[in-house]
Amino acid sequence: MIKTPYYLIDKQKLLGNMEKIAYVREQSGAKALLALKCFATWSVFDLMQQYMDGTTSSSLYELKLGRQKFAGETHAYSVAWADDEIEEMLENCDKIIFNSIGQLQRFAEQSQDKVRGLRVNPQVSSSDYLLADPARPFSRLGEWDPEKIEKVIEQISGFMFHNNCENGDFGLFDKMLSHIEERFGHLLHKVQWVSLGGGIHFTGEDYALDAFCARLKAFSEKYGVQVYLEPGEAAITQSASLEVTVLDTLYNGKNLAVVDSSIEAHMLDLLIYRLNAKMAPNDGAHTYMVCGKSCLAGDIFGEYQFDKPLAIGDRLSFVDAAGYTMVKKNWFNGLKMPAIVVKQLDGSVEVVREFGFEDYVSSLS
Repeated sequence: MIKTPYYLIDKQKLLGNMEKIAYVREQSGAKALLALKCFATWSVFDLMQQYMDGTTSSSLYELKLGRQKFAGETHAYSVAWADDEIEEMLENCDKIIFNSIGQLQRFAEQSQDKVRGLRVNPQVSSSDYLLADPARPFSRLGEWDPEKIEKVIEQISGFMFHNNCENGDFGLFDKMLSHIEERFGHLLHKVQWVSLGGGIHFTGEDYALDAFCARLKAFSEKYGVQVYLEPGEAAITQSASLEVTVLDTLYNGKNLAVVDSSIEAHMLDLLIYRLNAKMAPNDGAHTYMVCGKSCLAGDIFGEYQFDKPLAIGDRLSFVDAAGYTMVKKNWFNGLKMPAIVVKQLDGSVEVVREFGFEDYVSSLS
């Protein structure tokens, strides 16, 4: 039995998402790039690269990882590039997307031989969280003024719009794309490619997939552009779990169970957005608050129902644990970092990476 805690990536479940992405590519003509900011566990890229067109990045290191580990195109984006990053960035990308006109002009000479794009902020989004809203007031994410953009249109060949966030509603996606067309349609006719970013949950259950494909195809044909999608969560939804073990049980007005993991260290995104981890099954007569083992008082995964009282040594499984977990895991409290385990398509289970004390030491100085 594999020692907990560990992230378990199930390639069979991952394959289901990949097949939906392949369907969208085929039916709409859009290309799909994995957003490494959400998921960068390269031990399963051998499967994913068969169904996707490449990767997109948010930093130099993500860019290099995509170039080295994932076949296909490599798109470079950063909120701001530093002078000492530019040369290496240009060596590793197929397309560079600048966040601002200022950055585009600053690095115009160095990047003149590369395919260049500009991030555009349409000032509408689907985000429920100000923290994650790219169209928040005073946002630094992209240019918003069509007149300013038009003045530099000859320096670029494409746009990137990223204004969806956990958007599983095709109607809302359609409405926001129409808004983009109304504001920037005259500029869309002047470019060759358009990325619509990530945050579109088109691999979710009951998503209007055919309507989505038709909308993308019509958009592509109307403006004569190659459409790109940048799925992150959509690529890996429901494909992994975080496996943990109960270390202690207590009662303090509620039944408590402490496990050998931490939401702050191992599922940080959920703590930031104040969301509970998901557990399945989650039914029964016995309710427990499942807590992490860090010293943070609010290190709590959530409350769950079990069919029998929990005992020390019981194994629990938090589901849908791929996105924004492994890329955000950290060494808070010096807690043991979960191993990364892959369940292959043939059903065999392989521990692909373990982290130990030396990894903790080497992350500091």
